[in-house]
Amino acid sequence: MINKVSRLIFFAFLMVAPILVFGQHNHDHSGHNHDHSHDHSGHNHSHDHSGHNHDHSGHNHDHSGHGHDHSGHGHAQSQPIATSCGTPHKHHAHEESYTDMVMHHIGDANEIHLWGDVHIPLPCILYSKDKGLTFTMSSSFEHGHKVIDGYVLDHGVVRRIACADAAEKLHHIDGTEAREEGEEFNYYALQGGKEYLLERPAMIYNMGSASWFDLSISKNVFFMMVATLLMFLIFGAVRRGYEKNNGQAPKGIQSFFEPLFTFMRDDVVKPSIGEKWERYMPFIMSLFFFVLFCNLLGLIPFIGGPNITGNVATTVALAFFTFLVVTFSGNKHYWQHIFWMPGVPKAVRVLLAPIEFAGIFIKPFTLFIRLFANITAGHILILVLVGLIFIMGKMGQSVGGAVAGGAIGLPFTFAMNFLELFVAFLQAYVFALLSAIYIGQAVDEGHHHDEHEHDVAHAH
Repeated sequence: MINKVSRLIFFAFLMVAPILVFGQHNHDHSGHNHDHSHDHSGHNHSHDHSGHNHDHSGHNHDHSGHGHDHSGHGHAQSQPIATSCGTPHKHHAHEESYTDMVMHHIGDANEIHLWGDVHIPLPCILYSKDKGLTFTMSSSFEHGHKVIDGYVLDHGVVRRIACADAAEKLHHIDGTEAREEGEEFNYYALQGGKEYLLERPAMIYNMGSASWFDLSISKNVFFMMVATLLMFLIFGAVRRGYEKNNGQAPKGIQSFFEPLFTFMRDDVVKPSIGEKWERYMPFIMSLFFFVLFCNLLGLIPFIGGPNITGNVATTVALAFFTFLVVTFSGNKHYWQHIFWMPGVPKAVRVLLAPIEFAGIFIKPFTLFIRLFANITAGHILILVLVGLIFIMGKMGQSVGGAVAGGAIGLPFTFAMNFLELFVAFLQAYVFALLSAIYIGQAVDEGHHHDEHEHDVAHAH
């Protein structure tokens, strides 16, 4: 058991690396209008595109020498971002709804928001094709007012000014704004009565067209590292307990985790995988405890509300692990049953083979969808119940409504938190169980089935 715990810790560490790659954040805080009003009376904003003279309290950015007359560029109208290079801003009045707050809370971010204006800064590792690598802390953006190498912080999320000229000239902005345009939301930086389009980081779907990559330690990635560190510390203590109490009854933290180890081994790993269970036990145990710790971290209040396993990038990475283990562990019997199933007519085999092949990808797909949907739904439901205070109180305008909303919502919120505690264990168990079952199918030798077919053929 000691060696198994050591390997468990090793697998837990390996889990973080691919999640860092997959965990690109796509933050669509649709509907947020972050127009921060500040007294820029000392700023002299010349709105002629050929010259900007911005005096930002000691910053004198006189760009008149640059002479960027956008009307003179023959390619300006053909570029999608041309209209972002300082077009006049038309204010779009928008009152932030509680739905916006909920979606922001369950999303990822480049900083950890605690309450009010209190944030925990996180490292921002940004790479662009023209600027190269930029390393800074989220606090250096000065709550979204400072521009660093063309990057801005929009509601806790780093974005980049799409217009190259503006990215070079601007050093401060008044705020940001999101607008629904067509079928998507676009984000704009606002400065001196003008707006500049903001570009999202590279994602899987726009890897070729995006000009920059966000490799930052985001909120979710940070708490994944916390979960992994906790696993190292806790299971290191458990290992020392096994060494110290060898041959004796478990004590302390060892006695708490011993039933979990035994249950997972005897009721999940052995029955699901079979004779080769020992080879895969560290992987299944790592899956179980990693998902469990991430789920539990998401239930702790006042730490920034990490929604780790409610982030589809995280669950995709975990399901991808299972897919790799199943695929590379599959034996001859497993692949034969997928591509040319024995014991059925050849005409039926032709029909079954595409279905069985699709199942190779459907299984991990259902794994990540189930975990993502259940955890996200739980977070949203709790936030909606808490939100009754703000909704019935009309966002602070009605004290009586807020009291009534609290009387209704808070008891259900406490009940939902206890239910979510159960769901945290349940979803970790289900993810580990299904992964073990899929691995068991891949390594099953099928002796009993082959013997049965031989007996049937002999009888005929």
